[in-house]
Amino acid sequence: MRECSRLSRRAVLGLTAAALPLSTATEAAAATATVVGGARLARTGVQVRGASGLPRKLTARSWLVADCASGEVLASFDAHRRLAPASTLKMLFADTVLKKFDRNQRYRVTDADLADVPAGSSLVGIKPGITYTVEQLWQGVFLRSGNDAVHVLSHMNGGIAKTVAEMQAKAADLQALDTHVVSPDGFDHAGQLSSAYDLTLFARHGLKDADFRGYCGTRTADFPAGGKKTFQIQNTDRLLTGAWGLKTYDGLIGVKNGYTSHAGNTFTGAATRGGRTLLVTVMHPDAGGNAVYEHAAALLDWGFTHGRAAQPVGLLVEPLSEGGASASPAPGRKTVQAAAGAPGPGSGGGSAWQVTEGAAGALAVLGLGAWALRRRRTRAASAAEGGEPGARGTRDAGDAEGGHRS
Repeated sequence: MRECSRLSRRAVLGLTAAALPLSTATEAAAATATVVGGARLARTGVQVRGASGLPRKLTARSWLVADCASGEVLASFDAHRRLAPASTLKMLFADTVLKKFDRNQRYRVTDADLADVPAGSSLVGIKPGITYTVEQLWQGVFLRSGNDAVHVLSHMNGGIAKTVAEMQAKAADLQALDTHVVSPDGFDHAGQLSSAYDLTLFARHGLKDADFRGYCGTRTADFPAGGKKTFQIQNTDRLLTGAWGLKTYDGLIGVKNGYTSHAGNTFTGAATRGGRTLLVTVMHPDAGGNAVYEHAAALLDWGFTHGRAAQPVGLLVEPLSEGGASASPAPGRKTVQAAAGAPGPGSGGGSAWQVTEGAAGALAVLGLGAWALRRRRTRAASAAEGGEPGARGTRDAGDAEGGHRS
């Protein structure tokens, strides 16, 4: 895989093009600011230039396709929309904690290490009194999305609060400005948010590390069961393993899937073909089950074919600690949250995580704001109802994250 951090001349030109203003007051204001990734990514709707053939019937509330090496964003849909990330947030956890412990270090788990794992979490099956290597704990994180493994590593790191604070600081360094961390495992908590743009940043940064690449691309592993006994664990990434009726995706190298009752399905993947590595993130498609993987595969297919002609609509920025230029959050990203983690009756499922788009304010200035805002809220409520598996009584038990409840 090529290095994922090189900035091409084409990418710089693409960022300049992406910053061109639109006619509305809000979009013009966005263009004059140094918006993270480029002002075009702050716009709502599909963003693509110079290429056709995007997959039809994409129902995800947000998605993004990017070139890993150059950082060019080839196409996106509401890239900075803040949504519940589910276990894809574990990529940020790995970016923050992975290099702190030698993979061969051994650790004996205590009851206290597991006492704060949320009820209903996805688990790899860690037991107090058993000694695990750090490598095995990370296999539990990446393959089974085990919140028990995340909490053990967090306690090794000094505790949950310390780890959350370090993850938030890491997000700031990566310029993942849409992300607010509440827990290290991605479990549903009010206010825990990220975006397709930020999740793609997490994946790109992580893939620079050989251990991260190795873990996220591992299909199966033997996990300690006590004494000399082991049991096999399998990666819950269906494009990697071909589970649940899906074919494996040719060239896939990871990275992380997620599911919770409020986030629905989320997925960030990376694949290499012909020496080129693409990244894709899909958040909250209407249907559960395989839809998030089908969307991701279709977008990757587009990127490897039609996407070659695409002119970039934005950039995945570099970390501040690696010389990245400081940028600002996308404008108008005020988050509306419920007081508790779960939406109330009749709230439309995902409405606790709904974003009020700043563009509506600009339209109001033009005298159309009231109509546009009512229309947007109606559409958002409809999308939330369609994207909430729990509202239809479904439960995606095929992924480890399927056990997440609030």
